[in-house]
Amino acid sequence: MRGFGKYIISWLFLGLMLASCNKEPHPIEYGNDTCHFCQMTIVDKIHGAEIVTDKGKIFKFDAAECLLRYSNELQDTKGYQFLTNHFELAESFISMESAIFLISDKIPSPMGAYLTAFESRREAEATKQKYGGTIFNWNEINNHLIAK
Repeated sequence: MRGFGKYIISWLFLGLMLASCNKEPHPIEYGNDTCHFCQMTIVDKIHGAEIVTDKGKIFKFDAAECLLRYSNELQDTKGYQFLTNHFELAESFISMESAIFLISDKIPSPMGAYLTAFESRREAEATKQKYGGTIFNWNEINNHLIAK
């Protein structure tokens, strides 16, 4: 029985190690969580964003523009997930690298960049037809916002 206890402790330790390395996004607690970049309370359910590091650390943001500005200060982001809420399904995350972005002064975002993410170009184009604006992909929006 004594040797069996060592195995249980080993398995518990291994389980704790694996759980602490979870690299999944955490839901934003709207109205409670604060933006890692600007310290504003996150309340807008279509503009929130999140970074999950390669070690599973979570950074939450009130807007994709805050995430972009913060990420440009980082040295190495290999293995990081850059996620954003999107227009089609509030509170849900999509990858920022594959998202399509619309800047339209008819759809305000928390930090005033009027930046909204979409999961598909078709949805972004349809929303652009309704509200106007300019469409960007990940590289284009990164260059556009950081150049300002």
